[in-house]
Amino acid sequence: MKKSFKNKVRLIGCLIIVVLLGYALAVNQYVQEAGDKYIREPESVPEGDAILVLGARVYADGNLSLMLKDRLTTGYELYQEEKAPKIIVSGDHGRKEYDEVNAMKDFLKEKGVPSENIFMDHAGFSTYESLYRARDIFQVKKVIIVTQDFHLKRALFIARELGLEAYGVTADKHIYHSATLKSELREVLARNKDFLTAKIFKPLPKYLGEVIPVTGDGRVTDDKE
Repeated sequence: MKKSFKNKVRLIGCLIIVVLLGYALAVNQYVQEAGDKYIREPESVPEGDAILVLGARVYADGNLSLMLKDRLTTGYELYQEEKAPKIIVSGDHGRKEYDEVNAMKDFLKEKGVPSENIFMDHAGFSTYESLYRARDIFQVKKVIIVTQDFHLKRALFIARELGLEAYGVTADKHIYHSATLKSELREVLARNKDFLTAKIFKPLPKYLGEVIPVTGDGRVTDDKE
């Protein structure tokens, strides 16, 4: 009797795992397909209010990771093609010693983009928060999102769920050593999390603040002399 009960518990446990795994894979596929519809080649992407470059790792010495360099280069190329008049760089600047956004702005300024055309989102702590703040703080309605393909589909899904007219351009200019099986599994989990976040719960970001229309001067987001 005890053995039979244990076998039933194991069977039920296995069935629950299979159902949860099936659900996670289905959501993962749904988010990818929803976002993939709005990925365009640089020459054919519709014009927008702003190009949104999503942040990535900046090293302790101030150097940008290869992924981030490629995102910024792609964003710059779109700006040069006049796909949008302004660029928003959104990333993590939650600690004084770690600053993605000033490093991103410096990269674009060195390319010749005027400071007034670059807006820094210092509180882009997640993809969801970056897009929510693009809509509510920077008053963007039509946005071109720039990041790597694995990330772009999720970003576009979130943007569309938040009501943004969003299109995306991939920034895959290299093969990245960080693109491992572990990172792919992490992205599956992120797609499942953001499916719930963007489609159902829609929580407020950690920080909002005063409105800074992207039609204005990007220098108002500067926090350094």
